[in-house]
Amino acid sequence: MEQNYDFKEIEKKWQKIWHKNRLFDVNEQSTKQKFYCLEMFPYPSGKIHIGHVRNYAIGDVIARYKRMKGFSVLHPMGWDAFGLPAENAAIKHGVHPAKWTYENIDYMKKQLMRLGLTYDWRREVTTCSPDYYKWNQWIFLKLYEKGLAYKKSSSVNWCPSCGTVLANEQVIDGACWRCETQVEQKELEQWFLKITEYADELLDYCDRLTSWPERVLTMQRNWIGKSEGVEVDFPIEGMNARLRIFTTRPDTIFGVTFMCIAPDHPLAETLCDDKEALKKIKLLQREPEIKEGIFTGKYALNPINGEKLPVWIANFVLMEYGTGAIMSVPAHDQRDFEFAIKYGLPIKTVIIPQNKKLSEPLTEAYEEDGIMINSGAFSGLPSKEGKKAVSDYIEEKRLGKKTVNYRLRDWGISRQRYWGTPIPVIYCDKCGIVPVPEEDLPVILPENVSLTGKGESPLKYVDEFYKVKCPRCGADARRETDTMDTFIDSSWYFVRYCSLKDEEAFHREKIKYWMPVDQYIGGIEHAVLHLLYARFFVKVLRDLGIVNFDEPFDRLLTQGMVCMESYRCPEHDWLFPKEVKDEKCIYCDKPVHKGRVEKMSKSKKNIVDPDEMIETYGTDTVRVFTLFAAPPEKDLEWSSQGVEGAHRFLKRVYAVVYKNYKWLCETMPVTKSVSDYIAYELLSLTHRTIKRVTLDIEKEYQFNTAIARLMEFINEVYSFEPENDQQRSVFKFAMKNFLILLSPFAPHIAEELWIAIGEKGFILNEPWPDYDEELAKEQMIELVVQVNGKVRSKIMISQGLSDEDIVKIALNDEKVKQWIDNKEILKVIPVKGKLVNIVVKS
Repeated sequence: MEQNYDFKEIEKKWQKIWHKNRLFDVNEQSTKQKFYCLEMFPYPSGKIHIGHVRNYAIGDVIARYKRMKGFSVLHPMGWDAFGLPAENAAIKHGVHPAKWTYENIDYMKKQLMRLGLTYDWRREVTTCSPDYYKWNQWIFLKLYEKGLAYKKSSSVNWCPSCGTVLANEQVIDGACWRCETQVEQKELEQWFLKITEYADELLDYCDRLTSWPERVLTMQRNWIGKSEGVEVDFPIEGMNARLRIFTTRPDTIFGVTFMCIAPDHPLAETLCDDKEALKKIKLLQREPEIKEGIFTGKYALNPINGEKLPVWIANFVLMEYGTGAIMSVPAHDQRDFEFAIKYGLPIKTVIIPQNKKLSEPLTEAYEEDGIMINSGAFSGLPSKEGKKAVSDYIEEKRLGKKTVNYRLRDWGISRQRYWGTPIPVIYCDKCGIVPVPEEDLPVILPENVSLTGKGESPLKYVDEFYKVKCPRCGADARRETDTMDTFIDSSWYFVRYCSLKDEEAFHREKIKYWMPVDQYIGGIEHAVLHLLYARFFVKVLRDLGIVNFDEPFDRLLTQGMVCMESYRCPEHDWLFPKEVKDEKCIYCDKPVHKGRVEKMSKSKKNIVDPDEMIETYGTDTVRVFTLFAAPPEKDLEWSSQGVEGAHRFLKRVYAVVYKNYKWLCETMPVTKSVSDYIAYELLSLTHRTIKRVTLDIEKEYQFNTAIARLMEFINEVYSFEPENDQQRSVFKFAMKNFLILLSPFAPHIAEELWIAIGEKGFILNEPWPDYDEELAKEQMIELVVQVNGKVRSKIMISQGLSDEDIVKIALNDEKVKQWIDNKEILKVIPVKGKLVNIVVKS
C-alpha cells in the first residue's frame, strides 16, 4: 500500500485530537514519581524565533521521554509579559501595552501549539495579569515586614533613552543592555531588596548544584564575589575626614603610593575643585579599557607608616564595589600599574618572588605571592603569612578591622516606567511610608494612561490611582508610581505553575509534590540575573514557610544558540536568506558578500522564520533537525540541506511502514527464541537501537546521537522484505518499538504510524521499551587499517560505529602508530565501516 507523507494533514489532525482528549493535562499522582520539566518562559514579542523552537523542542523530548518512563510529568508554559518593549511599542504605534501584549500572546500561543508541545495550558501564567502580579505585591509586603525591602536615596544607573534605572547586571560595557545607550549616574530614591542577607547561603549552595553547568556556577560565584580582607581608614591631611578602603592584600599596604576614589564617592565633590572635569570623568565610568583620573590636590596618610599619598578620582573605581575608595599599589596590581605609568606616579615594590629577581624598573605588576620587602617589621615574611600578620596588627592598633566583603549589592527593583507591577506602598505626610493592606491587593495598574516616553511616570497623572487616602489615618496620601523590575515576575513563576490558574497561588501541598524543578532549560544569558534572583526568592519563600526546599532548579541545561551565515548586497544591504539565490541578490543580481556564521539577529537578517519552515517541511522535520544538528548545549548552525535531510528521513520512515503495511497490521508475538538468522539479526538490531537511544537520552540528553541511531536503524531496514512469519513478527516488533523511540522527537508522524500498524491508544501513553542485554550486545566486526594502501593492522570493533569513531580507533592503534608517528597525515578515508586507509606524506 503506497501513501504520500502528507505532514500538514497529519500534524493538524493529531494536534486537534490531543487537544480534544486533553492528553497533556497532568495532576498530582501519589502512586507515581514526579518530574517537573520547565523551559524559561518567553517575552511575548509577537513571534517565536527558531531559538525558541529549539529550546522548547529540547524540553518536550525530555517531558515525553519521562512520561513514557512512568513519571507524572509537569510541563507548563506562560508569558513574561511586563516590560519596556510593550511600552515602547505603545509610544511608537499608539497601541496600549495591554492590547499589544495580549495580541502577541494569542499569536505566539498558536505557534507553540503547532509545535506539538506537551504543555498543560490550564496552568498558563501571564505576568501582566492582576491575578498574577497580585502575588508580586504580596511577596513585596512580606519582604517589607521582614526588613528585606527598604527605600533609600542612591546613585543609580540611569538609561536616558529608556528613562529608567538599571541594575548593575543590566549595564554591559557601560551601556544599557536593551538599547545600548551610554548609562549615566543619577541620584534617586529607590526601593531595594536585601539580597545581600542571603549572600553566604547563595554562595555556599552553589556547591550543592551538582547538575548545573560549571560555567554558570562560576558566574554566580563571581557575581556574589565573596572576599576576605581588612577595612582600613586613611585620614585625609588637613580635614576631619578619612577614606575607608577594603583590601584582600594587606601584605601590600607598605607599597601604597596613591589613593583613588570613585567619581560618585561622597567626598568627590568636596575634594575636587574642578567640577567640569569631575562631570567628564563620571561619563567615563564602567569603561575598563580607559583609565582616566583627576588629582584632587589633597593627600591621605598611610596609617601604617604615615606616608603622604596623593588622592585621585579615577573612572575605574566604582562606588558599588567595596567602599568606593581603593589603596593603589601599582607594583602589585596591573590596573594600578597602568594608571601610575600614565600619570607618572611612584611605584614601590614590596613583594618579590622567592627564587627570581624582578626587572628594574618593573615592566608590569607582580601580582603573585612572594616575600615581603620594604615593609618595616614585616619584611622577610612570606606574603601569605604577612596577610595575617598585618591584619592582626591593624586590628591591634585599631586602624581598621578584618571583614568579609561581597561584590553582590542589594537588588534595586524600582523602575521609572508604566508597564510593570505597581509597588504596593502609599506615602502619607503624617504616617510616612505605609504598605498597602493585604486585603486591598492587587493594586491594579490603570489602563487610562497617556504614554509619551518622556518626563515623569504617567501614573502620577491618573488621579484615581495616584491620589488615595492613608490606610492608617485617613488623610490624603499618594501612591508609589515606580513599578517593579520585571525580574520579580520571573523569580517565582515556576512555583505558580504547581497549581491551576483558578487555584490559590501558594498551594503548599501541590508545591510540595512538584517542586523543585527537576530539569530547567534556558539560555546562558540568564546565568546571573534571572537564576540568582530566582534562588533568592525561593530562600525567602522558604523562610516564610511557603515552600519546603532550598533551591528552585535541580538540574540546569543551557542550550546553545542557533547560528547562520549572513548575506549583504552592495546595493540592498542585509538580505534574508530567501532573498539570495546562487549567492546573488534576487533584486539586482549582484553577488552578495557572505558573512561568518553567527547568532541569528534581526539586524543582519540571518534569521529563519519557523512558520515558513513548518509550512514547507512540517513541525516534525523542524523538531528533528534542531535536535539532530548539534548537542543541546552547543551552538547549532542552521542548514537548509540539513532540514531537507531530516525531512527525507521522515519520508523514509513513512515509506517503510506503508511498504510493509499488510503484515504490520497483524498482531504477532515475538520471543527471544528466534531460529531464523535474519529475524535474529533484526531482533538484535532492535534491542541495540533501544539501548543506544535510551542511553543517549539518559546521558546528558545527547539527542543528536539518539536521532542518528534511529536514522541508522531505518537505513538498515529500508530494503528489508520479510520472507516468513518469523521475520514478519520480528519486523512488527521492530517497527513498533522504533515508533515509540521516534515519538519524543517527531510525535505527529509517530502517532499516525502507530495507528497505521494496528496499535491502539496514544503512543505517548505507551511505556518506554526495555532492552535485553544479551540481544543488545554490540556485534563485533573486523576493521582493516591501511597506511598508504598497505595493511598495517586488523582491529575488532563494534558494528555500527560512526566514521568519526572508527577513524579515532584506527589512529590510536599501537601498530598503526608505528607507521604514522612523526609523519604528516594527508587524509584519512573510512570505507563502509570496515576499512580505514590513512595516507601519509612519504
